[in-house]
Amino acid sequence: MDSYTQKYVDSFMAELTAKNPGEKEFHQAVKEVLESVAPYIVAHPYLMEQKILERIVEPERIIMFRVPWLDDEGNIQINKGYRVQNSSAIGPYKGGIRFHPSVNLSIMKFLAFEQTFKNSLTTLPMGAGKGGSDFNPKGKSDNEVMRFCQSFMTELSKHIGADTDVPAGDIGVGGREIGYMFGQYKRLRNEFTGVLTGKGQSWGGSHIRPEATGYGVCYFASAMLATKGDSYEGKTVAISGSGNVAQYAAKKALQLGAKVVTMSDSNGYIYDPEGIDADKLAYVMELKNIYRGRIKEYAEKYPSAQYFPGERPWGVKCDIAMPCATQNELNGEEARTLIANGCMCVAEGANMPSTPEAIEVFLSSKILYSPGKASNAGGVATSGLEMTQNSMRLKWTPDEVDRHLKQIMTDIHEACVKYGTEEDGYVNYVKGANIAGFIKVADAMMAQGLV
Repeated sequence: MDSYTQKYVDSFMAELTAKNPGEKEFHQAVKEVLESVAPYIVAHPYLMEQKILERIVEPERIIMFRVPWLDDEGNIQINKGYRVQNSSAIGPYKGGIRFHPSVNLSIMKFLAFEQTFKNSLTTLPMGAGKGGSDFNPKGKSDNEVMRFCQSFMTELSKHIGADTDVPAGDIGVGGREIGYMFGQYKRLRNEFTGVLTGKGQSWGGSHIRPEATGYGVCYFASAMLATKGDSYEGKTVAISGSGNVAQYAAKKALQLGAKVVTMSDSNGYIYDPEGIDADKLAYVMELKNIYRGRIKEYAEKYPSAQYFPGERPWGVKCDIAMPCATQNELNGEEARTLIANGCMCVAEGANMPSTPEAIEVFLSSKILYSPGKASNAGGVATSGLEMTQNSMRLKWTPDEVDRHLKQIMTDIHEACVKYGTEEDGYVNYVKGANIAGFIKVADAMMAQGLV
C-alpha cells in the first residue's frame, strides 16, 4: 500500500473510531474491508468525492428498543432489542436475528456492515441489516421463549416487511424462534407474507434452508481446493461449533469424502480421531437440536472421543479448518498452530471468526483462506431464494434449491478470483470478496444519488 493510500486508511479509521467509540468489533470489520478496498477507491477518485464508503459505514437506520416479558415464575424480565438497517442500495434490508448474551450495538453494527458485502456477493437483490437481543434462550422453557419472541416482534414488526426488511435466524434463533416471531407478526399485521426466512416447510419455508450455510461453506471450499487440483476426498477436517452451520458443514464434508474429527460448543470441544461419521453426527444433531444438550455428552457416549473443557479445536492436526461458531474464535497463535500442523485450507462458516492477526497469518502463509462474507453466504443466498419462492407463491424441490445454491457459491468464488488474484497468482479471497461486494453497492449508490 502506497503512502497516500495508507494516509487515507489511517484518516478514515481515526474518524470512524472517534465517531463510534468503544465499538471494537465494528472497528475491526470496517478496517478489514477498508484495507482491501482503499487502493480501488483511491484509483477511482469519484468514490472518494462522493464518500461512498463513509456512507456505507453509517447505517441508514438503527432501531433500539426494550423487550419486556414474563418468565415462568411471573417475574418481569427486560432485555435490549436491536435492528441495524445498514444498506438498501440493492434491495430490502436482509440479515439475521441473533439472541445471545454477547449481543450489543457494536456486534450488531459489525454484522450489518459485513452483511452488506455478503449479500452483494450473492448476486441477489438484497440489502443488508442485522438484529438481535441480549436474551439467552439457553435454559429457558418453550413458553418463556415464546413470550420473549412475541414481545420482541411486537416492536420489530413496526420496522420490517417483505419489501422493506426481511430478517432471518442466526445464533440462538432457529426454527422455533422464527415460528414464534412469524406468528406474532401475522397476528399484528393481519397478513401472511414472506417477512421472515427460515420458516417451516409447511408455512412458506424453503427446502435446504437449514442446511444452506454449512453446505455453502463446503461448496466454496471445494471451489478453492479445485484451484489447486484438490478436493475434500481423504482430508481431515476440524470444525468448531455444533449448531446449525457446523452440523451441515460436517454433513456435507462427510458426503464429499472427508473425515470430520472435531466439534465444539461454548464450554469446550470434542476430538474423535476415528471420525464423526454419519451415525455420530445424527446423534449430535439430536443432542443439540432436540435435547439442547452439551457437546461433552458426545465423549460420554463414544469412548473413541476426548473432551477438552474450556478449549477450542485449533490445536488438532487437520487439512481443512472450518470455524463455524462465532466471531473472533480463532486467534493468531492458533492460526500459526494450524499452519504448523499442515492445515492447507481455512473456510469460515461463522461471521468474522478469525482475528486480524490470524488472517494475516493465513494470508502470509499463502494457504487457501476464505472470509465468512464469501464462504458462509450460502445461508443468506438461500434466504433470498426463499423470498423469491414466497413472492411467486411457489415451492421449489430440494434439488432445484441446491442447484441454485451451488451456482451462487460458484459465482461468488469466481468474483473473488477475479478481484483477488495477485501478481504471483495467489488468490487473496479477502481482497476479492471485499472489492467485488463493494463495487456492486457503490455503483447502485452512485446511480441513486445522495440518499
